[in-house]
Amino acid sequence: MSGAIDLDELAINTIRLLAADAVQKAKSGHPGTPMGAAPTAYTLWQRYLRYDPAAPEWMNRDRFVLSVGHASMLLYALIYLSGVRGSPEVYDGAERPAVTLDDIETFRQAGSHCPGHPEYRTTSGVETTTGPLGQGFATSVGMAVAGKWLAATYNRPDFALFDYNVYALGGDGDMMEGISSEAASLAGHLGLSNLCWIYDSNRVTIEGHTDIAFSEDVAARFLAYGWNVTTVADPNDLALLDRAYQAFLKTTDRPTLILVHSHIGYGAPHLQDSPKAHGEPLGDAELKLTKEFFGFPPDQNFVVPEQVPKHFAAGIGARGAAAHAEWDRLHAGYRDAYPELAKQVDAIEAGSLPDGWDSMLPVFPPDAKGIATRDASGKVLNVLAQRIPWLLGGAADLAPSTKTNLTFEGAGSFEAPGPIGDYHGRNFHFGIREHAMVAAVNGMTLSGLRAFGSGFLIFTDYARGAIRLAALMELSVIHVWTHDSIGVGEDGPTHQPIEQLLSLRAIPGMVVIRPADANEAAEAWRVVMQLKHRPAAIICSRQPLPTVDRSKFSAAALLAKGAYVLADPTDGKPSVILIGTGSEVSLCMAARETLIGEGVAVRVVSMPSWELFEDQDQAYRDSVLPPGVTARVTVEEASPLGWDRYAGPTGIVLAMRSFGMSAPITVVAAHFGFTVEHVVVAAKRTITTSTGVSA
Repeated sequence: MSGAIDLDELAINTIRLLAADAVQKAKSGHPGTPMGAAPTAYTLWQRYLRYDPAAPEWMNRDRFVLSVGHASMLLYALIYLSGVRGSPEVYDGAERPAVTLDDIETFRQAGSHCPGHPEYRTTSGVETTTGPLGQGFATSVGMAVAGKWLAATYNRPDFALFDYNVYALGGDGDMMEGISSEAASLAGHLGLSNLCWIYDSNRVTIEGHTDIAFSEDVAARFLAYGWNVTTVADPNDLALLDRAYQAFLKTTDRPTLILVHSHIGYGAPHLQDSPKAHGEPLGDAELKLTKEFFGFPPDQNFVVPEQVPKHFAAGIGARGAAAHAEWDRLHAGYRDAYPELAKQVDAIEAGSLPDGWDSMLPVFPPDAKGIATRDASGKVLNVLAQRIPWLLGGAADLAPSTKTNLTFEGAGSFEAPGPIGDYHGRNFHFGIREHAMVAAVNGMTLSGLRAFGSGFLIFTDYARGAIRLAALMELSVIHVWTHDSIGVGEDGPTHQPIEQLLSLRAIPGMVVIRPADANEAAEAWRVVMQLKHRPAAIICSRQPLPTVDRSKFSAAALLAKGAYVLADPTDGKPSVILIGTGSEVSLCMAARETLIGEGVAVRVVSMPSWELFEDQDQAYRDSVLPPGVTARVTVEEASPLGWDRYAGPTGIVLAMRSFGMSAPITVVAAHFGFTVEHVVVAAKRTITTSTGVSA
């Protein structure tokens, strides 16, 4: 046995036992998959991954996504042994390794950079947060899309600035989740030849062997998707793994699936195919047997032979450093040859916006009939996208309805090069795949693009997992959700959102903005484009909404504060406050006119964003909703939950307390009480309740 092969085996077994020791000490975790998949991941990192451990955020690095997130110790061991340097942004300015042996020894404990599942912005070298199965696979599609778009947009002859590959390792659970099917279908359609999924098929899940629930031919399924499929029968045969990775690198017209037939606890006969090893610590006795089998001291923990980090340094470390240095040389020449393009690349890397990006935003004139906020949003988006070349995205087959088509000359469609588009295109056709769409947009955003996805608000239910992960990762993802209320009308309760607004507002970090008119829609985009670490959802109407006369009422720019006084009595002393969002603001304004005619002093507050309003100081919030004015009515065609905080104990919440109905919009609104008359009655009632005086 040659020295090189000995080092390979030693490195693989070190990964295995670091994982087993960490899980055992934590008394929590999954040792089986890290042990079984160790040869597969090791061969990729040590021989193929183009990655500089000294610069884990290098723009043209290959990406490795651990979709099977419960096998996190596999990734942490690789990061540690490869010597990945921690980004100062992630480690509060400190210069330190991304993962230390102390982090591994405190796996799954508070303060460790080795949490139970990989978390983006917690550990350098973790490209995306994973854990919910299938999410990593789907997010990797967005990363590969970004790579293709960056290459098509910025590469020039002799300057292949972007040519990175994306590898994602997943297991049986990832393949069972529906999102992986959506994402694989999309990737095959797009011909993403820079994408390689590695399917670690160990045929064991928590309930037992997969044949109790999963018996399909995955290879045939992926061939049907249009993927290249190659199989590795024994992952301990590194030559077979080499052949599989080389097959991926030679494939230029489609993504590749490498199907690896591994075994839980592979290499240790007493653990092989054990469901217990999948989801539990091995236990002291079995762990000692395992260490003896692999030739490690049975009574020592967290053993790292000194040759192993040196071996990684000579492999991935040296190869990555050389590739990075060559890229830096290429980038310097690119700056000289293409300075304007280089400026864009620098902005993408920095997460900044071009000068004057918002200087041409449209201003909409007053109009009693108005336009739908989805239409206004579409006009604003097209202006912004011409100023920000890396602002791009699409819809789940609904762009004509969500008005997210980029229609200016040269926008094009992102497709595999052919008659209907190429990889330069900025319009993305995600198909009827809401969940995969949002995950892909997450991946595009992780790659530096300002990406958006859109659909009907009701279908956020189909994309919830990926929406939540964007907030968990603090990504500046942009969502445009339309058809925002029972105003959908004839489509009926299946398409009329009720609880969806509340559910989005419940996600920590998410900014939800429901503009009341066209100019608020423009300001919503201005706010969203400046967010750096928060996802945002712009919620738009299908039906036309009156465009407020801003010469008579407050400026739409106040949307940035989340809520503002739109209209007030001349003396600024209201006896009742009407609070609305979106289409219901115009209802409040109409009710105001009736109440004024009856001698009632009315303030109308437009509250497009709870989150932005709560970000303001108490003095500002009290100036909008004075504590002394307790007669309040909130109006929103959605769930009432949460509105009591703004209505107060004597206020009235006008909201939906059931599902909707199929009928014309005016009939639906009248049936559920969203009429001027109903708002007026509620205003008078709350005045009486709060003051004891009839209005």
